[in-house]
Amino acid sequence: MPILEFLSPDSVVTSLRARAKKQILQELSTHAVRQLPALDEREVFETLLQRERLGSTGIGDGVAIPHGKLPGLDRLFGLVARLEKPVDFESLDGQPIDIAFLLLAPEGAGAEHLKALAQVARLLREPGVLDRIRAARDSSALYALLTQPTKSEAA
Repeated sequence: MPILEFLSPDSVVTSLRARAKKQILQELSTHAVRQLPALDEREVFETLLQRERLGSTGIGDGVAIPHGKLPGLDRLFGLVARLEKPVDFESLDGQPIDIAFLLLAPEGAGAEHLKALAQVARLLREPGVLDRIRAARDSSALYALLTQPTKSEAA
């Protein structure tokens, strides 16, 4: 499944302002609900917070992939945010994050949710991708970068 299926041009934020992990989750929830008005912002935030209590979604290299399943959501939803300044996210490598990729899934999504998480993680591990995300000049350039076929998809 290409990232294009759950990422739209409106779900790219190039300068998210936050100074703490909870604030990042709150801002991501706010941005998500702007595009998913059927969802409750507080419920999105609480879902992300509950997931973080199980263990940080900070995967290392300055990246976090906060995610959760929500009732009332009928499709996968992705949102990518580049932070204005790196923020401590209790990441696995102990480094602050400057890129957050939010992934929300319908409550009943099982394998689809896991496949999407794996796809995002694979994309972000590709050589040079994080540097290009950090260097993208605006949201349209960042969206184009994230929706190009990856090497594995092109093969």
